[in-house]
Amino acid sequence: MLLLVTFYFLLACVISWLVLFPASRESLLVWIATTQSWLNRACAGVLRGPVAAAATLRHTGSDTAAGTASFLRRNYLLLLGGAAIVAVPPLLALTLGRNVELSGYDESMRPANSQVASLLVGEQLVPPEALPPLLFTTPEVAAVRPLLVSASRNWALLRPDYSQRLLMVFKIMKEKYGYDMAILEGYRSPERQTMLAGLGGSVTNAAAFQSWHQYGLAADCAFVRDGKLVISEKDPWAMRGYQLYGQVAESVGMTWGGRWKMMDFGHTELRVAGVMKHS
Repeated sequence: MLLLVTFYFLLACVISWLVLFPASRESLLVWIATTQSWLNRACAGVLRGPVAAAATLRHTGSDTAAGTASFLRRNYLLLLGGAAIVAVPPLLALTLGRNVELSGYDESMRPANSQVASLLVGEQLVPPEALPPLLFTTPEVAAVRPLLVSASRNWALLRPDYSQRLLMVFKIMKEKYGYDMAILEGYRSPERQTMLAGLGGSVTNAAAFQSWHQYGLAADCAFVRDGKLVISEKDPWAMRGYQLYGQVAESVGMTWGGRWKMMDFGHTELRVAGVMKHS
């Protein structure tokens, strides 16, 4: 790139010199004729002998140098003016435009969602107030998640890199789509994971330390409507919410359980390399 810029600059100088100074065109033609004559004489001199060729070279070089010096003395003001015309604009651009950016690239580098952007620049979101424990023991909830009453919903046990993303998802779901969300289960101990795995594949296929719950990097969530938890996917409103939830979760870099073969619509996790011992 530097070579191309230099070549362009030199070419612009030559063109400007030829356009601004009529005498330069004549000098160029004279120089071409002189060079051609010199080449002819030099070739002839090689045939006549090295001494004659050297004499011819010195004579021609002296004439050319004298002609060039004479031209520069006669037109030095015009040469300086042309050089200024060519050089000043690039120098001003380089001096004043220290943060030059090519058009067409700025927009593509901006996050599409301003709320996600605030997460990326370090906004620290605060967990919502804990819901009343009785909310997790209603018959409707127990029919879907009978062991939910003993699950942990402590945000402090989740890793910050995951919990901040999850809180951002909660915020987007509320502000953009009107869904209030609640965490059903976050961190899960190895003992609880083993117990749940023992209930069969309809609950979980992951043994202890094979789930991101054990590392504070996963959570199961649902919706709150009219003061009650709504978990069942049979509810059209909740199913629409799960689909939106999955889209938003994936937009902040999390994995959504709704895409698995054994779909888990309320589950999200953040897979961090080197964390899971048996991954």
